[in-house]
Amino acid sequence: MTLLIAISVYASAMVLANLSVAAFGPSTSPINAFILIGLDLALRDWLHVRLKTWQMLGLIVATGLITFLLNPAAGKIAIASACAFSAAALVDWATFAKLKGSWLFRANGSNLAGAAVDSLVFPTLAFGALMPHIVAMQFVAKVAGGAIWSYLLNKRIA
Repeated sequence: MTLLIAISVYASAMVLANLSVAAFGPSTSPINAFILIGLDLALRDWLHVRLKTWQMLGLIVATGLITFLLNPAAGKIAIASACAFSAAALVDWATFAKLKGSWLFRANGSNLAGAAVDSLVFPTLAFGALMPHIVAMQFVAKVAGGAIWSYLLNKRIA
C-alpha cells in the first residue's frame, strides 16, 4: 500500500464516519466504529511508522475540516471527531511506541487504548451527554474492527 493511498483511505474513512453520524445520529456509531473507525485505528498505526507526529495531527485536523466543509451542519460532529481522534491518536501513538513485539501485537495493543479514549470522548462531545451503552458498543466494535483491519494490513506489510 502506498503512503498516498493509505492517507486517502484514512481521511475518507474519517470523513464518511463523521458525515454518517451527522446524518443518522448516534445509532450508527457502533456500525461506523466496526467498519470505518476500526480501519482508522489500524491505518493510524500503519501511518505512525511512516509519518511524523505533526503530519499525523495535521491529517486528523484536515479531515475534520473537510467534514465541516462538506456538511456545515456536521460542525459539532467534526469538532468532536477532531478532538476524539487527536486524543486517541496521542494515546495510540504512545502505546504503540511503548509496546514491544511484532507490528500486529503493537497495533492491536495500541488499538485497545485508542479505542477506549475515542469511544468515550467522541459521543460525549458530539451528543453532549455520556451515553454508556454507545460508548461500550463503540469500544467493542472498534477493537474488533481494528483487529480485523490490523490483521489484513499486516498481511500486506509482512
